Amino acid sequence: MGARGFVIAAASSGAGKTTLTLGLLRALRQRGVDVRAAKSGPDYIDPAFHEAACGLPSVNLDAWSMSPDTLRARAASQGGALLVVEGAMGVLDAGRDGRGSAADLAQVLGLPVVLVLDIAKTGQSAVLAAAGLKALRPDLPLAGVILNRAGTRAHAEMASRPLLAAGIPVLGVLSRSAALALPERHLGLVQASETEGLEQFLDAAAAQVAAGLRITALADAAAPLAPPATPPRRLPPPGQRIAVARDTAFTFAYPHLLDDWRAQGAQILPFSPLEDRGPDPLADAIYLPGGYPELHAGRLAQAHKFQGLTRRAADRGVLIYGECGGYMTLGEGLIDAEGRRHEMLGLLPLVTSFATRKLSLGYRCLTPLAGAPWTGPLRAHEFHYATIVEEGAADRLFAATDATGAAVPPMGLRIGRISGSYAHVVAPG
Repeated sequence: MGARGFVIAAASSGAGKTTLTLGLLRALRQRGVDVRAAKSGPDYIDPAFHEAACGLPSVNLDAWSMSPDTLRARAASQGGALLVVEGAMGVLDAGRDGRGSAADLAQVLGLPVVLVLDIAKTGQSAVLAAAGLKALRPDLPLAGVILNRAGTRAHAEMASRPLLAAGIPVLGVLSRSAALALPERHLGLVQASETEGLEQFLDAAAAQVAAGLRITALADAAAPLAPPATPPRRLPPPGQRIAVARDTAFTFAYPHLLDDWRAQGAQILPFSPLEDRGPDPLADAIYLPGGYPELHAGRLAQAHKFQGLTRRAADRGVLIYGECGGYMTLGEGLIDAEGRRHEMLGLLPLVTSFATRKLSLGYRCLTPLAGAPWTGPLRAHEFHYATIVEEGAADRLFAATDATGAAVPPMGLRIGRISGSYAHVVAPG
């Protein structure tokens, strides 16, 4: 028997999806359920919390970037008996072209939606979000709702009555709890590996979920995953022995891409720039993923072994590719939020700054230009606050459009076999 699942969604960000999902994953694990997790969209941070909660890796399922069969194949590859998918933003929120929402993902996977309603500042009107979803997406099964941040039992009953009258099951009620909040920083939550007291938080969230949710009814509402008709589309590896920077400065590497490279015969060789470790000298490609190098810029500037070995690899003609934070690390300098400049690898002619901030956010369709690590079209996501304050002569890496197909300025730089851009590649286009 194949896995079953459901999608936890909400009317907006901030409704409590992540805390509820983490508590549910931990509570199910404590009950002996073979539960797995996934995240709708391109978010790097939540999947690490999922893994901490249930003890097994989570996966990104991005309905804008990935084909339907790729989504189904990746969901099925999680295995287990029950798949809990956490939505992103609001249930209908998507790319600028209207595609890629949590609702779209649920439809592709054949899964029902469990809608989280934040009732902290409402009562009977909470029904509007659930009834609106049913009206706008009648093709989408609504398993029921969970009322979050209820003040009193009477408050919860007041919000429940119109929902039940509309035929919408109430699968549980969670009370307000200031203690159940995760710390945040500029790209979202503080990373799981840096969150103090995470185990205690997860156990407390599980206890609240176990007390407030009808967990058996929730599990019974799960539906079988729709099977894929074709294998997933995989991004070709940039080399056969790929040195990948992996530490708290460089954590934004999609597990599905690393798994795809392994599946195509490549070897992944992790190393830690923060520990002043250099890439494997036998690597034929070096990948510097995104993360938070700006929070560790002083240490990276003093990581002389990392810098020296990476520059020597460049001199030997090794392919070196950086994304977002990795792209900034390939540059000449990084200016932190306090205005201090830190010297980086100096392999690409750019200086980036967090003292001069500007939000860049959105999906990108990338067309690799001559000399890029890939030749076919790519789907990617851009999300950062850094700006480029100095840029020298180099070839551009990608032609780019946004989610609507409108042209945006070419992205990234390339000098020989050294390249990078602010875009995080999610999947082949």
